[in-house]
Amino acid sequence: MTALLTVTLNPALDIGASVARMQAGPKLRLDDPVAEPGGGGINVARAAVKLGGRARAIAALGGAAGQRIADLLADSGVELVAVPVPGETRQNLAVLDRADGQQYRLQFPGPVWTEVLAASMLDRLVAEVRSLDPGAIVILSGSQPPGLSPAFPQDAARRLGPGARLVVDTSGPALARLIEAPQPGARPHVLRLDQAESESAAGHPLPGVRDSLDFAQVLVARGVADCVVLARGAEGSVLATATDHLHAAPPRVSVESRIGAGDSFTAGFSLTLAAGGDWGAAMIAGTAAAAAAVMTPGTELCRGEDARALAARCTLSVA
Repeated sequence: MTALLTVTLNPALDIGASVARMQAGPKLRLDDPVAEPGGGGINVARAAVKLGGRARAIAALGGAAGQRIADLLADSGVELVAVPVPGETRQNLAVLDRADGQQYRLQFPGPVWTEVLAASMLDRLVAEVRSLDPGAIVILSGSQPPGLSPAFPQDAARRLGPGARLVVDTSGPALARLIEAPQPGARPHVLRLDQAESESAAGHPLPGVRDSLDFAQVLVARGVADCVVLARGAEGSVLATATDHLHAAPPRVSVESRIGAGDSFTAGFSLTLAAGGDWGAAMIAGTAAAAAAVMTPGTELCRGEDARALAARCTLSVA
């Protein structure tokens, strides 16, 4: 049974490579390029499959890069629902500087959307949700393409209605609108933010776990989402609902690349909810998947065997 339906409005062909030393001026020869299908929702779907789940991914794809993404997903286990869009799907480049271990992440903006295209995507999303298995979760993840209204996540929540559990992990103006102008009947079930997004939204640093949890509670009280999850990097994540206040922490692991940690968290977290798990179980699963992701190089996501081993070493506390 399909547990997750992900939506990627601004997918990317992710290319990872390394260089002997990053410096301005001379031509830099990149080694060992690896191309992978990317974008928030696509990554969540891929991570879900790696964790042993099933996922269907709606993705707006265009041009040669879009076709390359579709080809790369063909044998991934992800059920792709490709929605053709004008223009060329963007490409992202992650370059590892082997001299100091630093990673540079360069991203293109993607094709410009119109109101007609946005309306068509909403219609397609609603149609796909009607075919979902009971208990499935819908995940809107990743940045929005240029031209798309910041209200799209709220429009999606309104169209899907209370029967669909919508998880949103977005950025920029769309995230700001969700936080600054929450609307009854148009709020997601779960809203996830990384640490930088949390501190930007709060308007000040969140130096400790308690600070993040307090801010998450503020967002829930304001009606931003039924559940708010805030990431804290190596310290794990906090969760707040009207009745639950949790902190899940991972064990210490060796860090190869932080790319994909957030998407892996969302996959593990959402798969657990779809299977009937409670908030605590979902936090442990998500935290283990995120820790597993940072152990892999480049743009590689979590590995299922690593996530399963780490889950027993994650800690959950009630605040």
